[in-house]
Amino acid sequence: MSYNLHRKPQGESGKVHDITPEKAGWTYVGFGLYDLKPGETAAEATGDREVILVMLEGYAEISGAGQDFGKVGSRDSVFDPISPQSVYIPNDSDWSLVAVTDCKIAVCSAPGMGGHKAQLLKAPERVTKGKGANTRHIFPIAMEDYDVADSLLVTECVTPSGHWSSYPPHRHDSDNFPTITHLEESYYHRLNPAKGYAHQRVYNDSGSIDETFTVHDGEVVLVPEGYHPCGAPYGYDLYYLNVMAGPLRKWRFQNHPDHDWIAQRDA
Repeated sequence: MSYNLHRKPQGESGKVHDITPEKAGWTYVGFGLYDLKPGETAAEATGDREVILVMLEGYAEISGAGQDFGKVGSRDSVFDPISPQSVYIPNDSDWSLVAVTDCKIAVCSAPGMGGHKAQLLKAPERVTKGKGANTRHIFPIAMEDYDVADSLLVTECVTPSGHWSSYPPHRHDSDNFPTITHLEESYYHRLNPAKGYAHQRVYNDSGSIDETFTVHDGEVVLVPEGYHPCGAPYGYDLYYLNVMAGPLRKWRFQNHPDHDWIAQRDA
């Protein structure tokens, strides 16, 4: 199958990303991004999909599934070392919001099964992983240790200037739990300063996918299968929001065999 893996924002305000499974050419993950000014609104029905609204930047009044969550948000920039606030909305429901400040809101979606109630989520404190130039900082918003969703796995990563992440290259594209699970994944990228760029490679063992992207602030890379390392050039910090989903809400991956020695050495 031919994929369009590199997606640029459509416009500078409103819903600037609207990536559905149909538009992505896959089955599970959906990703949207609203960029709003104070007083602007957004609203959607969830249909058969669950949603996690991640307040990336700024503040908004959010309601959904018959609940009023009030003013949601915790930071002005995704590069602030502050855990984000998010709202979970189940399938067969709806949500709406009004921007209180300039804000960016990610709409992460995947198939819902009615197993969880609407709720306000606050990510745990930041976790630092890796060593040397593979050091990165993680906010695990809704990973499998947190029973807050039916299908969705959502996390943030900040890769410091000159560092790598999603590295050693790893894949999660086969159903063989507990060794590996099949998870589609989207990467929403930000750069600090915003005029910078980073690199992400997406490639599989067969060679049917092998692309390296220069990503700029606000762009998205889709990972339907294969390995997907990221590199941040010196002078620019890289942030990304990952959305993953598949037939099983478990994150099990395998490193590329040529590079697994790095993970073994640093364990």
